[in-house]
Amino acid sequence: MPLVTLTVHQALPAAQRRQWLDAIHQALVAVGVPQADRFQRVLALAPDDLVVDAHYPEPPGSPHARDHRFVLAEVLWSVGRSVKLKRQFLQQLNDRLRESELEPEQLMLVFKETAWENWSFAGGRLLHA
Repeated sequence: MPLVTLTVHQALPAAQRRQWLDAIHQALVAVGVPQADRFQRVLALAPDDLVVDAHYPEPPGSPHARDHRFVLAEVLWSVGRSVKLKRQFLQQLNDRLRESELEPEQLMLVFKETAWENWSFAGGRLLHA
């Protein structure tokens, strides 16, 4: 069960936030996550509370400067997915972002992994422990 968290500027419209969430979910499904396994949240912060370098790691003057459309996505999922699968996910995601006319260069994505026994889906049950 991936848990997706987006951190965005407050100014990013709700419709665009949903487009980002949809694209991420579609990419997860494309690499084997069940369609119904959708758990997502959005943290919308004031401009002073979301500080990002406009160019890192690119050189100054890059045409891909981050701006108010910047999205920080965290995908928390169980440990064990290969680098190959992560690359496939990122390719699927970039394809879906372009289809939605969202700018992949505005996205910073972090994979966070946890052991299977650290998930309780409901009722205090550890299904994988």
